[in-house]
Amino acid sequence: MITETDLHGKITYVNRLFVQMSGYAKEELIGKPHSLIRHPDMPKCCFQSMWETVTRGYPWEGYVKNLRKDGAYYWVVVMVSPKYDESGKMCGYIAVRKPPGELTLEEIKSKYAAMMSKEACQHEKEGSFPEIV
Repeated sequence: MITETDLHGKITYVNRLFVQMSGYAKEELIGKPHSLIRHPDMPKCCFQSMWETVTRGYPWEGYVKNLRKDGAYYWVVVMVSPKYDESGKMCGYIAVRKPPGELTLEEIKSKYAAMMSKEACQHEKEGSFPEIV
């Protein structure tokens, strides 16, 4: 599954498999923020780490739980890499996904649940989080 975004995380390209997995039509995805498919169980710090990494020009890889249009979800291993134009200027990001292994997925679910719990405690102490695209 492949997607491309601009520098602000708005979707500019989706392949057929991503459209099928997300449950959205291609026209519903293009121009929308990629966070459209973010599952609420995902720790915000994962996306903060991703943005900090890719905006510096480095690839990022991680496990992501995505939300389908129908409310179902699916897990993927995603690699997000900066995309460059002909002049060498960063112009967006490319994300390539594959299914995770079952043993690894169980470990990730446990870690993410602990991270979400920690974020909830921090949220109670500090107030609301800024929105992370």
